[in-house]
Amino acid sequence: MKQISSRFSMAVHILSMITLDPIYSTGDRIARSINSNPVVIRRIMAQLKKAGYIETKPGVAGASLRVSPERITLLDIFQAVDSVEGNQLFNFHKDTDPNCSVGMNIESVLLPQLSNAQKVMEHELASVTLAQIVEQILKQANANKATPRVE
Repeated sequence: MKQISSRFSMAVHILSMITLDPIYSTGDRIARSINSNPVVIRRIMAQLKKAGYIETKPGVAGASLRVSPERITLLDIFQAVDSVEGNQLFNFHKDTDPNCSVGMNIESVLLPQLSNAQKVMEHELASVTLAQIVEQILKQANANKATPRVE
């Protein structure tokens, strides 16, 4: 099964680090935390900046949130980095055989089911804020006796 891009989980990771410790949330430090290439992190940060969620300044370490974490939902983050048009999370294969009863009808029969699945996913993502994720991270860090400070 093909997965949704990891850009979404990386974007949540990035925004969580910025929420917890903006001064130390540099691209390189975030890349180490995610275990990813700094170029990939900078691209995702550029998408988050374009969406209006973060601010970075040349020559200044770190990044800052432009929107309160209580006002950023997981759906907002998903749409900023894995944007899909309308109900097109699921793609259909093209050029099916018009002389085949399955080929000519599969998209129109399956589309309502897939559209509903996307709506359910979007509803769930819209119900969770970045602030809630950060709160859960802090609780988990405390439960693990780890320091909640970004490393």
